Amino acid sequence: MATVNRPGGADGHVCGIDTAMEVIGGKWKVLILWALHQHPGRRFGELRRLLPGVTEKVLASHLREMEADGVVRRVSYDEVPPRVEYSLTEDGVRLNDALQPLADWGRERAAAPST
Repeated sequence: MATVNRPGGADGHVCGIDTAMEVIGGKWKVLILWALHQHPGRRFGELRRLLPGVTEKVLASHLREMEADGVVRRVSYDEVPPRVEYSLTEDGVRLNDALQPLADWGRERAAAPST
């Protein structure tokens, strides 16, 4: 699902964060990125097991969107039964690397005592 650009610069973006949010927006996309980083070359069912709570419909939709955005690679093998594997593209790896400080912040926040 392509997000409609907001007014701003020539391409409709105000800063790089809104561009990135178009790619990672949604509850599951960041978790899909992380799962593919930790477990590259996974099949659909394997990804679904790595992400408890995600529905088949949402996972399939997000994978299609992420493939269209160039962060996920889908490889279909001509076999019986058919086999399809998902992995991160170079842009997907770079995006995941950019998310690492956010993951660190989240872990620190979760470990900190409540105030």
